[in-house]
Amino acid sequence: MPILETRELTRIFGDLKAVDRLSISVEAGGIFGLLGPNGAGKSTVIKMLTTLLPPTSGTARIDGYDIIRQSGQVRRAIGYVPQLLSADSSLTGYENLLIFAKLYDLPRKEREGRIRYSLEFMGLSEATDQLVRTYSGGMIRRLEIAQSMLHRPRVLFLDEPTIGLDPVARKMVWEHIGQLREEFGTTIFLTTHFMEEADSLCHRVAIMHHGTVRAIGAPEELKTSLGDPDATLDDVFLHYAGDTLESSGGGFREVSRQRRTARRLG
Repeated sequence: MPILETRELTRIFGDLKAVDRLSISVEAGGIFGLLGPNGAGKSTVIKMLTTLLPPTSGTARIDGYDIIRQSGQVRRAIGYVPQLLSADSSLTGYENLLIFAKLYDLPRKEREGRIRYSLEFMGLSEATDQLVRTYSGGMIRRLEIAQSMLHRPRVLFLDEPTIGLDPVARKMVWEHIGQLREEFGTTIFLTTHFMEEADSLCHRVAIMHHGTVRAIGAPEELKTSLGDPDATLDDVFLHYAGDTLESSGGGFREVSRQRRTARRLG
């Protein structure tokens, strides 16, 4: 039984159909990548699945819970690391996790141990009492992942988790995410614009185009489907979403947001 399944999930904003009858399933314990140019509907999908935005029609279930009728149970079953920074730079790493421990309503007697373990697991033990404003971009991302994992969610949503990070920091973040999967069996649902990242990490990917999924499968399957033995995931992306590449950089607001995030992480 899939741990995440959507059925005809749709979201309309005025005259814009941002997500059009999305039907996908994600098996437990894997890494699922949702790919597509800016404006394809990826962030809208994540907002609906994390109960931040109600669907116009259709539904989805996560860990057996309906995102509309059982939103409280869904929120307890998931973790979410948004693209924009969620850590408070004026607090220490420990203080940030303490706030999240309270938000997740962790029992008082478990908080200290869970926080210390999470910081150690993410390689942040030595920075526990440092202000987050002194952290590097990679450290901030790892702290945010630690925040999202305090309550041991079944599914972790990552929206562009390595945007603005250098290759070394990206590699370290993904090593820790891989460890989370191995130790806790966490299912990872991510969006990324790094095709090599998706190719090497994801068990299955879906490519969105104008609100619909145009291709879905294992990266190797999708590359093979092009009939070119040298095809890459970039080629697959271009095949299914190529006619939007000229506009995939987004408008002024999107570009400004991405550069602001990259600057703050860097």
